[in-house]
Amino acid sequence: MEKTNAVRALEQAHIPYTVSTYEVDETDLSAPSVAAKAGLDIERVFKTLILRGSSGTVFVCVIPGGYTLDLKKAAAVAGEKKVQMIGVREIFPLTGYIRGGCSPVGMKRNYATFIDESCQLYDSIYVSAGVRGVQVALAPDDLRTLTGAHIADLV
Repeated sequence: MEKTNAVRALEQAHIPYTVSTYEVDETDLSAPSVAAKAGLDIERVFKTLILRGSSGTVFVCVIPGGYTLDLKKAAAVAGEKKVQMIGVREIFPLTGYIRGGCSPVGMKRNYATFIDESCQLYDSIYVSAGVRGVQVALAPDDLRTLTGAHIADLV
């Protein structure tokens, strides 16, 4: 595997991680599909979502793959009146990653990041390594520290 920005950031911060790979299905990039293909517990596979608040501020929510983000909760934790998911075409320019391979680690900019509180139930969780077909497992506290994230109820 060629090192991604996410993996380089983890190594630079001396954060332990493991890698899981899976075969990419371009027609289904969903977290449940990723979990099934990689043989991972869907409760521990977290997806990275990019949002924009009514003020124009961009921020990141990281939630368990089997759940849907509660936009009202996301707005509240981000201090926004309303929020919406950004368009697919905006993902790469804002983050440096593509849909289905967006990692909360190693983005082009350091956006405010919120991780669902369920991450605390596990010793490690999986997030994208920054490319489709690769997930990294790391301790939730390490992810929180590296991204400057806040733990919140998001689902």
